[in-house]
Amino acid sequence: MARLSGKVTIITGAASGLGRVAAIKFAAEGSHVVISDVTDGQLAVDEIKSAGYSAAYVQGDVTSEDSWKEVVAFAMSTFGSVDVLYNNAGVMLGDDDDPVTTPMAVYERTMDINVKGVLLGCKYAIPQMLEQGKGTIVNVASFVAHIGAATPQIAYTASKGAVLAMTREIAVIYARKGIRANALCPGPVMTPLLAAFLDNDAKRQRRLVHIPMGRFGEPEEIANGALFLASDESSWMTGQSLIIDGGITAAYVTPE
Repeated sequence: MARLSGKVTIITGAASGLGRVAAIKFAAEGSHVVISDVTDGQLAVDEIKSAGYSAAYVQGDVTSEDSWKEVVAFAMSTFGSVDVLYNNAGVMLGDDDDPVTTPMAVYERTMDINVKGVLLGCKYAIPQMLEQGKGTIVNVASFVAHIGAATPQIAYTASKGAVLAMTREIAVIYARKGIRANALCPGPVMTPLLAAFLDNDAKRQRRLVHIPMGRFGEPEEIANGALFLASDESSWMTGQSLIIDGGITAAYVTPE
């Protein structure tokens, strides 16, 4: 039996990158997938449908309450429930640096998408989950929620620490109400988002030296972790952090 058979999953930022890979994998495991993104996700939907699986696209801005209301309403009207919320959308902006030089606009934009976006997703999906008596939330944090990043990125690191703390709080609040919440903490995965940030070989090598396995992660490897957290295989797991980072957080390193 498929691991997400009959479930309905909302995935934010699913038109491309890690979100798109996860959407395809979740659909293949039996979930009806709602692809929500500010950019057009119809190509991802077409790919999923052409493989014989179920998906639909709705435009969504994670920073907007009105948009979130529409996304949840779309999931309900299209597929009839909200069983899994996968808060995947996030940004890592190029001018994100140390506390002295990072522009406040960069900090505020990062927190708006990475933290407020997760909060709003939970705000509007949880009432439906409570009505159903069950639901699963997967929030994308990062390995930098546990340790400092080798490359300065103060806004991103702060935002992912906030996501991890928020996930724990949500898990405790709803633990006896049928709702689980866990954080997925990837290490560096060479998506277009990271490639834009590590835009030269020196920056890439600076990251690789801190990864014991000596390589960046693959999108499929992160999607596999998300699938585990979304499925009933993790049914006694809530408020936790699943770190998939090639060994970064297990290693002792000294700053260069």
